[in-house]
Amino acid sequence: MMSPYFDGFFTGLKPDTRMTVSEWADEHRILPMKSAKEAGRWRTTRTPYLKEIMDCLSPASSVERIAFMKGAQVGGTECGNNWLGYVIHHTPGPMMYVLPTLDMAKRTSKQRIAPMIEEMPILRDKVKDPRSRDSGNTQMVKEFPNGVLIITGANSATGLRSMPARFLFLDEVDAYDDDVDGEGSPINLAIKRTATFSRNRKILMVSTPNIAGASKIESAYQASDQRQYHVPCIRCNHLQPIEWQQIRFDNHDPETACFECIECQHRMQEHDKPKLLENGKWVPLNEEADGKFRGYHLNSLYSPNGWYSWKDAVADFLAAKSDPVLLKDWTNTVLGQTWQEAGETVDHELLYQRREHYSAEVPWSVEVLTCGVDVQDDRVEYEVVGWGAGEESWSVDYIRLYGDLSRPDIWKILADKLRKAYRRQDGVLMNLAQICMDSGGHFTDEVYAFSRKQGADWLIPIKGASQSGKPIATFPKTRNKKGVYLTLVGTDTAKELVYQRYRILEPGAGYCHWPVKDCFDEDYFKQATAEEKIRKYKHGVAYFEWDARKKRNEALDCRVYALTAVRILQQHRGLDLEQLAEQRPEPDVFIEQQESEEVVQPRARRTSRSRYLKG
Repeated sequence: MMSPYFDGFFTGLKPDTRMTVSEWADEHRILPMKSAKEAGRWRTTRTPYLKEIMDCLSPASSVERIAFMKGAQVGGTECGNNWLGYVIHHTPGPMMYVLPTLDMAKRTSKQRIAPMIEEMPILRDKVKDPRSRDSGNTQMVKEFPNGVLIITGANSATGLRSMPARFLFLDEVDAYDDDVDGEGSPINLAIKRTATFSRNRKILMVSTPNIAGASKIESAYQASDQRQYHVPCIRCNHLQPIEWQQIRFDNHDPETACFECIECQHRMQEHDKPKLLENGKWVPLNEEADGKFRGYHLNSLYSPNGWYSWKDAVADFLAAKSDPVLLKDWTNTVLGQTWQEAGETVDHELLYQRREHYSAEVPWSVEVLTCGVDVQDDRVEYEVVGWGAGEESWSVDYIRLYGDLSRPDIWKILADKLRKAYRRQDGVLMNLAQICMDSGGHFTDEVYAFSRKQGADWLIPIKGASQSGKPIATFPKTRNKKGVYLTLVGTDTAKELVYQRYRILEPGAGYCHWPVKDCFDEDYFKQATAEEKIRKYKHGVAYFEWDARKKRNEALDCRVYALTAVRILQQHRGLDLEQLAEQRPEPDVFIEQQESEEVVQPRARRTSRSRYLKG
């Protein structure tokens, strides 16, 4: 008996039906309650801009590749899922669905693909019950008559090499690694699987973009015919894209949001959007491109009524405009545009000149102290950082300890120093609430032993992971075999955030304070700004890498680790900086208490090891 892999291979060579993907979706697709924005029957009229994209995925279309660069809330993934269901039901063959990681692939299979199949009888009849023996239906493999669907992660070279594929769906490609297991770009590896079907293959790439110059979906879109969705003004009929510069609002009020015609200045309201979308059309901007490669760009301003409104976009912009991190996310996910880095470096002298005189060892706005420890061959360096609402930060202390790290003496000295309490302006003594310590050098075992001895939930060994988009702190649920909570640090993400915060000029959320203190000398600031973000290329693919250019960068590493520590407190220990700030009295109350020589009683410790204040 021939396996479904070979059945799919030979079936993929046969002529296909003339029914389009959009017609199939309108006739058959049911959106499951578990995962869809709007459960029930699919209606292309709700998202008319997806019709052309879906129909390009139909066999009758000569289009071979599609790059869909988009914002959130426009239906991009459901468009791909419609195609997936169409293949299973109507044009069976070998298909591969690639997500950024294997874990994400498993979640998508469970939360989106399985409910879709279960909800639709025409698919349920094709894909056997996973509970039956030898059904061919597992979490990562869905067999159906004359075809098979492989769901895998871009971080798995084995999954990408699993079989030839006629249909390839690459989702959220900007979150893919640049290189997988040393074998090159996962996108290129996956596309190579379609070479056997070069005459009738279909490749769909979908993603929100990330950083300009390194975005995979932007690169693909620029190589395509670069289509934009133009809608006619309801007054003068002028065709134009819905762009942010034409969204108008008064007095910072999102309720006044509207879309202004670039030709006649007529202002269209949210209730006009269905008519605009219905009469819109895709317009290619790069007509010299290969006709088999279509590119579509769509921002969230096109999102249908009830999903994401112009009012929502304005409100999110007003909330994000003063925070570079939030503004980057808004640019990527709402405008569907890449983020242009503000600059490669920060001038250390500008930060040095910003030093200020603290009124106490720890300023009154500090709610918690964390510490980042960097381990070198002949010394240990660490920074104590105070954190307030909005992750506004106050550097408090910077220590260098020289010694032989293979002997216990320096570790005893370090343990004593890390137990030091710092006095806040209101008289409260504050302990270090969380410590993150570098374990990636030559003294890994010593760091692990130190963590266990000092308290595994208080002193966390960390290991850097230089990967674009990786979370700042990936804290494990359990201890590893060495008895520690080894935490992976997204160093690229952390350094990008730190540098963005260096550029904030007004005190408030994200702003960085340093005291006029000997340990925060000019050399400290040179180290804190030592690295540059350099564009490099691997296998012809652009990516960014932080490079110290042989400069000392221990101060920057300590800063990153202290940031990681406060993220662990917030994400895994229940710390709420904003709530703590609201609960404390204003500074004039502190002054009165100090004048009367009264000391504010310390708060109860939060965990057995991690205390915010000295008890």
